[in-house]
Amino acid sequence: MRLLLLFSLSITLSAAFGQSKKVSNMNLTFLEQLMQTKPEQFGEVLELRKDWIVQIRYTQIDRDRKNQPKFTDYAFNLQQDQYFYPASTVKMPLAFLALEKLNELNIAGVDMHTTMITDSHDSSKYIGKTLDDSPDRPCIALFIRKIFLVSDNDAYNRLYEFLGQEYIQKKLTAKGYPDAVIRHWLSVSRTELQNRTTHPVYFVDQNGKVLHEQPSLKSNVVFPSFDCKLGKGYMSGNTLIQEPFNFAEKNRIYLNDLHSMLQSVLFPESFPEKSRFKLKKNDYDFLYAAMSCFPPESKYPLYPKDEVWDASVKFLLYGAAKGDRPKHIRIFNKIGGAYGFLTDIAYIVDLENKIEFMLSATIHCNSDGIFNDDRYDYDSIGYPFLRDLGQLIYDYEIKRKKKRLPNLDKFVLSY
Repeated sequence: MRLLLLFSLSITLSAAFGQSKKVSNMNLTFLEQLMQTKPEQFGEVLELRKDWIVQIRYTQIDRDRKNQPKFTDYAFNLQQDQYFYPASTVKMPLAFLALEKLNELNIAGVDMHTTMITDSHDSSKYIGKTLDDSPDRPCIALFIRKIFLVSDNDAYNRLYEFLGQEYIQKKLTAKGYPDAVIRHWLSVSRTELQNRTTHPVYFVDQNGKVLHEQPSLKSNVVFPSFDCKLGKGYMSGNTLIQEPFNFAEKNRIYLNDLHSMLQSVLFPESFPEKSRFKLKKNDYDFLYAAMSCFPPESKYPLYPKDEVWDASVKFLLYGAAKGDRPKHIRIFNKIGGAYGFLTDIAYIVDLENKIEFMLSATIHCNSDGIFNDDRYDYDSIGYPFLRDLGQLIYDYEIKRKKKRLPNLDKFVLSY
């Protein structure tokens, strides 16, 4: 076992427990026993679970005679108040909420394909101008596809503008996720006030006529407070600050909640109506295709195969490795990676072998304990762990006996 310089960890958290499924209701030993059968792959994970902030949730799915799903949950080191930086996984609920808000607006001519611009973009290109029918016009559908195909940060920021901070918080709280905090843009430095304020948003038709104008929004939401300091230092420019890095004003969503959000979109009939995202059938169909499409399969936007490969944003089972992947295995997921944290929230389905399961996991790959130094252990620790974990569960599911094989026609999609 290789030696690693482990970082000192300092965490204090204060938050209400409001998650959709309590850890106490899950089997907490099965995953550990399964990983123990592969010590060459998971020995360090088992030994260093606390230092690496490893958390896993696995949901077995069995079907009844009517093909209705029954879920059995397993967890490893999953703690209800354990902070990890969610990175790009926060884009997933924003994609769901953007479609919900469109349904609530219910404005003639305004849908996911309608041109959407913000005041931060050059509105003179669109307002009052005849527009072509290019699929690359800025719109909710394009932003969502970019979010799931390549985890595009600008696409997330555009949805953040459309939704507004206060709408996001109120909606997620009402659906049973009061601890979820999505409070800032990604990859753009903004003050707290700037993150609370959106630019105006316009939806325009092909003749450049404004169909709907949303004025600038100012958020007054009070976020649930929590304190979280990690590591032993961080870089500020070229200077090393020798004190823990403070995540108190960063985004936060617990792994349990991300898992349940995805589950509620894949299996809405299994959730009470108040916990679901308010989506229509075409919304679900669109999301399923966007989440499970390999980037080279995409017709809009187009991605060169030598630059964006099948598993670019598929960490579980594939570890983001280059090369072609079998098309009968589809992964409906959202990944995140930043500050040394790697996370994947996934539903994995094998259409040929009639296998389906949900698996979510996160790990912190920052053995020197320094943030913002671009020296993270993604390649040596994070990607191999998520790849091996996905393969471990897949191999188990191949052998697992089921009373009935699932009908997976719902997830046979056209790309």
